[in-house]
Amino acid sequence: MDIIVLKPDTPEQNIALILAKLESKGLKANVSHGTERTIIGVIGDTSKVTEEEEAAISAMTGVENVVRILKPYKLASRDFRKENSIIDVAGIPIGGKKIQVMAGPCAVENSKNLFDVAQQVKSAGAMFLRGGAYKPRTSPYSFQGLGEEGLRILADARAATGLPVVTEIMDPRDIEAIVKYADVIQIGARNMQNFRLLLEVGSTNKPVLLKRGLSATIKEWLMSAEYIMSRGNQQVMLCERGIRTFETATRNTLDLSAVPVLKQLTHLPIVVDPSHGVGKWDLVAPMAKAAVAAGADALMIEVHVNPAEALSDGEQSLRPDMFAQLMKELKPVAQAVGREI
Repeated sequence: MDIIVLKPDTPEQNIALILAKLESKGLKANVSHGTERTIIGVIGDTSKVTEEEEAAISAMTGVENVVRILKPYKLASRDFRKENSIIDVAGIPIGGKKIQVMAGPCAVENSKNLFDVAQQVKSAGAMFLRGGAYKPRTSPYSFQGLGEEGLRILADARAATGLPVVTEIMDPRDIEAIVKYADVIQIGARNMQNFRLLLEVGSTNKPVLLKRGLSATIKEWLMSAEYIMSRGNQQVMLCERGIRTFETATRNTLDLSAVPVLKQLTHLPIVVDPSHGVGKWDLVAPMAKAAVAAGADALMIEVHVNPAEALSDGEQSLRPDMFAQLMKELKPVAQAVGREI
């Protein structure tokens, strides 16, 4: 018993009785109001529910059907929600017909550079500003980000341009500051299975962009999303950013097959980050177009005013003029698959 499908127009008092029954069994629930049906997702170890107890719940007023989900991820499953989830970020929908673009530098370096990039990517059509205030770096001697100062700069850029901010969290201790300044909380690839962090982020009401781990399977990725959703935060986006393989010609191997696979398995919006996926600026544009053709709901692209002097990932960053050209080239690709950008 993992999904309880309710009859149309089931009164709220009947739903409350069903929820109370589940709580008496030590289970939690997530209520999803769809266009035609209301569905209750049961959270917890439902294997302990006996057939008799399941039958009793099936007989409650308002219950149309009780369904077992065999997949270990429940709330993220397409079985739980048939229609695609659309996540609203400051009035901008992610997951609908329009493909949204998140653009900006890998790291926030100073106000001038960020403001220049923010204004130029907005002019080109981007709807979100991305930028890292806290940076996970392989070397402890590399630039680690500006921390809360970087968050304040991002907030100032948002005030100047109107672009909602996407930025990464690395440590649960920073969650208060991140929630204060950011519109979308990014969980980076290295933290995809930092379960304490996932649970903390799940306790917020901020949309979450969950990047795929370096060597994570799709199942493991969806289970990480389930950690966030199990705490009550259903606003999760999945971001494919390349996985580690034997190939060395690119920084990572961008797994675009993950996009249609995920569309079958989950209702959550899919974002593709071609910048990290390939690690070379001249390969970003073709892979961004391929991502749109594959069905991505959003793109995340790194843009820097002077990539040669970037403190992080300059080799994969587009200049603003390159980004503007890419935005033009993406339009016919989106139209060809029934989308817009």
